[in-house]
Amino acid sequence: MIKISTKITGTSLYLFLLVIINIKAQVSTQKTIFDRWDQNGDGKLTQEELPQHARPTFNRADKNNDGFISREEDKSFREKSGRKKQKRSRDQVNNDRIEIKKGIPYANTDNSRQSLNLLLPKSRKKKKLPALVYVHGGGWQNGNKDQGIARLVPFVESGEYVGISIGYRLSGEARWPAQIHDCKAAIRWVRGNAGNYGINPERIGIFGSSAGGHLVAMLGTSGEVKELEGTLGNHLTMKSRVHCVGNFFGPSALLEMSKFPSKIDHDAANSPESKLIGGALQKNKKKAIKASPINYVTKDDCPFIHVHGTDDQLVPYNQSVILHKKLLENGCDSILVTVNGGGHGGFRNDSIQKITENFFAKQLLGKESEIKKREIFIENSQR
Repeated sequence: MIKISTKITGTSLYLFLLVIINIKAQVSTQKTIFDRWDQNGDGKLTQEELPQHARPTFNRADKNNDGFISREEDKSFREKSGRKKQKRSRDQVNNDRIEIKKGIPYANTDNSRQSLNLLLPKSRKKKKLPALVYVHGGGWQNGNKDQGIARLVPFVESGEYVGISIGYRLSGEARWPAQIHDCKAAIRWVRGNAGNYGINPERIGIFGSSAGGHLVAMLGTSGEVKELEGTLGNHLTMKSRVHCVGNFFGPSALLEMSKFPSKIDHDAANSPESKLIGGALQKNKKKAIKASPINYVTKDDCPFIHVHGTDDQLVPYNQSVILHKKLLENGCDSILVTVNGGGHGGFRNDSIQKITENFFAKQLLGKESEIKKREIFIENSQR
């Protein structure tokens, strides 16, 4: 009896262990929501990959405004969303101080990409205010103008700026130079409508992140380049020049990108930069050069501030370094803020916002600036 009982128990134990192993295997291979949504398996989510019900939260989850949601951003957003008390986004909190007009066309077309969001302070410090324009990122293939609202709110709520966030055609719809044609048409629209919205047309600043950083750098260096002006919109007699640029980790020399550490093979035919110009960079060098802001630097370019992390694995840190040096060599005003240990945005240091505010206050409001150095090093420390 004892032997039979032992045999049965051993068999039962064996079967039990098999069940446990199968359960663990199923659990370990079960995909997370992030994995299920990540249709191409590249480790990041685009707005198009999200189901329809989740798309309205895309911009809140995309903390660094690069047009993608990383696994870390997804985790952080889900953790915050699970809390009983959520902080409303800054643009919602301050709606009583800001009027937002969305989807205003600037190119005289019905293409929603060729439209802008306008942020107006309800209490103004002056009758005419400088305009601060934001251009979104996303590798020129994702993102939208709504990403700029939260970035502009701190400036507009002060009553000292009018904010504009512009959209542009993405590379899946149109190749370069369509993107800069759109941006320049938007700047001309701002000048052409300055009187309607209390904007000082002689004080237009612009900033952008990642691909948006590339486009604002282009705006800052190609003010009189005819081939990049385009013929869009109803304000062709207006100039597209801007008065200062905030370049947040944007590409500046496309042919140089693969010479530095990166998770992306920028020279590959499917890289964001290659898709932008319509072919592999090294096989289309003339196009790549024409799409590189560094190629247009001249002595009369406006003041720049660059912010870039040393550990950026999408747009190499050196991209801001070489543009900064080229501007200085031509006698232009340029400041490089190096974020030691910083990646592709998402910086954990509040001093960056203060430095940026001081830069625009000096250039657009004529205030004394506390920025004394050409090159500033800060740690990507926790807030």
